[in-house]
Amino acid sequence: MAPDSSTTLHTTDSVPTHRRRAYWREALSRTFGAVDISVPEEVYSGTVRVSPLGRIRRVTVEGDPMQTLRTRRLIARSANDDHVVVMLLSRGNARVEQDTRDVHVRSGSLFVYDRARPLQLTFPEPFQTKSLVLPRHVLDLSESDLRRITASPLGSESALGALLTPFLSQLVDTAATYPQRTGESLARTVVDLVQTLAEERLGAAASDTPTAARISLLRVRAYIDQHLTDPDLTPDVIARAHHISVRYLHKLFEGEDITVSRWVQQRRLEQCRRDLARRSMAGLTIAAVGHRWGFNSAAHFSRVFRAAYGVSPAEWRNSAVLEAA
Repeated sequence: MAPDSSTTLHTTDSVPTHRRRAYWREALSRTFGAVDISVPEEVYSGTVRVSPLGRIRRVTVEGDPMQTLRTRRLIARSANDDHVVVMLLSRGNARVEQDTRDVHVRSGSLFVYDRARPLQLTFPEPFQTKSLVLPRHVLDLSESDLRRITASPLGSESALGALLTPFLSQLVDTAATYPQRTGESLARTVVDLVQTLAEERLGAAASDTPTAARISLLRVRAYIDQHLTDPDLTPDVIARAHHISVRYLHKLFEGEDITVSRWVQQRRLEQCRRDLARRSMAGLTIAAVGHRWGFNSAAHFSRVFRAAYGVSPAEWRNSAVLEAA
């Protein structure tokens, strides 16, 4: 996959052999926090791709066998580095050591680790990982709960794990093909799934454990965000895509205190509001912006926009231009 304009690419391909180890350590440290690295003596190769999704970064790493070590000394050098990593091992095998756990993980496994505590990652063979690096508070787990789930495979055998693993993989691979807000929304859905999976692992009280309905709702919301530009995105289409009845679809949204159609409209309006404030979209007419996000009628778009935000699309665009000036 060719990097988009927001992607940072680190690769050893053009680095002299004698400098590759130092270059590779620096690339990993910039991405995941300062680490010591051990690699075989022979020529080493590796690639890191990093792209932002709001406060979250998506990262793909491909490389030869290696071992990385994050010590207390290195952590102290980056005291403000308060992030966790949700990592999918998409190729190869690995050994993860953190918080008294020492586990072997295989291809297809998903796990979480905390950059604020010592860690050792060992890849004994060529590997690929796909990760989300996110501020600790985004995951919304207490310190004690986070310690209980680090360095331990997160339920790939469960229905929720089976949903999360390909979803995270697809998000890391394809987020650059979506509008920014759509990518950020999909990332939030992945975080919601990780939180739910963590609750499942932690053995939350029965009233708080994830249910099939909650999983279905997360899946439906992600689907809606991916298809907002389709003017034919109706409850019938959404239900059919998920092999559920329209009646059950409406039931899923009862807890959100909003109808399915209103949810779709709200997400479309959020995207239109963002685009109208962007200078790069100044060449598009108001009607074109609305049409871009599934509003076929310019009059209807203006009416629902004013109802939601208290101003017309044109007034919003003009105020955004003045604020940026």
